[in-house]
Amino acid sequence: MGTPDFAVASLQAILEAGYNVVAVVTQPDKPVGRHGSVLQPPAVKQYAQSNGLPVLQPEKMKDPGFIEQLHSFHANLQVVVAFRMLPELVWNMPELGTFNVHAALLPQYRGAAPINWAVINGETVTGVTTFFLDQQIDTGRVILQRQLPISDEANVGQVYDQLMTLGAQACIETLDLIVSSDGHPDSMPQEEMTAKGTILHTAPKLFKETCQIDWHMPAKKVYDFIRGLSPVPGAWTQDTDGHIYKMYATAKTNLNSTQAPGTLIAGRKNLYVCCADMMLEIKELQPAGKKRMEAAAFLNGSRNTIEGLHLDSPSHNTTD
Repeated sequence: MGTPDFAVASLQAILEAGYNVVAVVTQPDKPVGRHGSVLQPPAVKQYAQSNGLPVLQPEKMKDPGFIEQLHSFHANLQVVVAFRMLPELVWNMPELGTFNVHAALLPQYRGAAPINWAVINGETVTGVTTFFLDQQIDTGRVILQRQLPISDEANVGQVYDQLMTLGAQACIETLDLIVSSDGHPDSMPQEEMTAKGTILHTAPKLFKETCQIDWHMPAKKVYDFIRGLSPVPGAWTQDTDGHIYKMYATAKTNLNSTQAPGTLIAGRKNLYVCCADMMLEIKELQPAGKKRMEAAAFLNGSRNTIEGLHLDSPSHNTTD
């Protein structure tokens, strides 16, 4: 059960390991295009069909027709990777249960966007966790975990690709453990995995308003925020004239901010923005209606209008 390309890697690994996949469950095709007239199948569906696997795409996971169809496959085990919350009558259906591959080191970063939030929060280590599903989201008994270091230069797209590979490996290791233990691998309750007093970070779904840059934060936090949303969904900001820009890459500097947070400063070949403490150098950005570009290209066409231009922040105004 899965939807994006992150889940395809695990499905491919399962097939290549010789396990018998009797069916694949994924989201319904998504309308795309200007008028939503074209239906785009999920990546998992495309891969499954190319390998001759039956594909189920329920609108609702409790739909009686879907439940009956799912039960007819008599699966021994269900594997969930980047899918959706399942009702108990689904995750409890197979004799060996259902396990999930989650792109974080649970119990840290429970939720829909664990990779983004780990980078946004400046974590230096993340990983993948496999666990048995239970009634609550991302709370089940942990089967295994594998760690992955996050470099200070990596954006979320790069970490995503690394975790996709690591997740596929962890998926196969977990399948092997379940089979070799007759469905009872060693597992640990998550409440036993953290020291008392440990702060648990969550990973809620990202929305447009979540992704607006607050230039009043320290430069390191802004730097991590931007790379934690790059390339998708993209951190954004707008200037005092209402023009919107997506920011894809910045670089830390040793330059103290001398003007209000959000103020743009154009150098001869470089573009800077003031944060709460230091300046960040803007490396890649995308003005609304234009293509993604390096800062030098942006400067070539906008230098005369940049000096002193101010970028707004959430709940702040230009007089702050």
